[in-house]
Amino acid sequence: MQISVIIPCFNAASVIEQQLEALAKQTVAPYEVIVVDNNSTDNSRAVAEQYCDRLPWFKVIDAAEVQGASHARNVGAKAATSDYLAFCDADDIVGEGWIEAMGQAFASHSFLACRLDYEKLNNDTTNTSQTDGLQNFRTPFYPFAGGCGLAIRKDIHAAVGGFDETIPHLEDADYCIRVQMAGYPLVFVPDAVMHYRYATDTEQPFLEARRATYRKAHNWGYGLATLYLRYRDQGMQLHGLPPRLVLIPLWGLRVLGTGLKSHNSIWRLGWHMGVVNRLLAGS
Repeated sequence: MQISVIIPCFNAASVIEQQLEALAKQTVAPYEVIVVDNNSTDNSRAVAEQYCDRLPWFKVIDAAEVQGASHARNVGAKAATSDYLAFCDADDIVGEGWIEAMGQAFASHSFLACRLDYEKLNNDTTNTSQTDGLQNFRTPFYPFAGGCGLAIRKDIHAAVGGFDETIPHLEDADYCIRVQMAGYPLVFVPDAVMHYRYATDTEQPFLEARRATYRKAHNWGYGLATLYLRYRDQGMQLHGLPPRLVLIPLWGLRVLGTGLKSHNSIWRLGWHMGVVNRLLAGS
């Protein structure tokens, strides 16, 4: 099975070498590896190009015109020369049998999601997901998975229009929904492991780290509400404004009561605020 691996890259010079090294040591080699430079301002490109002779059909291409992983993934997909695509991120590390497991699953399925492992690259493994199955919305709807470990037939990717570059958050969930609506179930592949790295800076000052947590939670909540507004006519459900307007002051008091020390409380507050802000903005 010939699989093209696509890696969106933005200022990943400090970590991308680990990902490329892991791809070079796969039990089954990828058909090609495409690093898509999304307007990096560090030396990511130079670091990646060191693997030109170590990975098959390796190339670094440019996707500087539009910022965002969705655009980079779509550019990489168009440049791919095989019939099967596998997406991974520059700051994670594939397990040694990742390509082999994906190839075996492609023999009978067309849309795949790998298993995420958090222990290898993180000290804090709370709030983990996709460790024993696909991710799900709280109310029943199509399951989804992170874009850091999706794989799909190239013709299906093209048929659904690729990743939606207008959605800045939860674009991977939107992609999963659209592919499944087109008739291709998302299949969990537990033997294909991606070692996931939290995108947090452990050396951030206390207040900046809390603001980063809040912003990320707000973005995810905003993205969830965006998907709801898009797919509510297809059956997606979401708890609306009234309960959140009650919960927001309560979580705010908890944040203050812990002296900003509770990561979970800050996350919950940001999440609810993101949903409310998007719902108030309307469709």
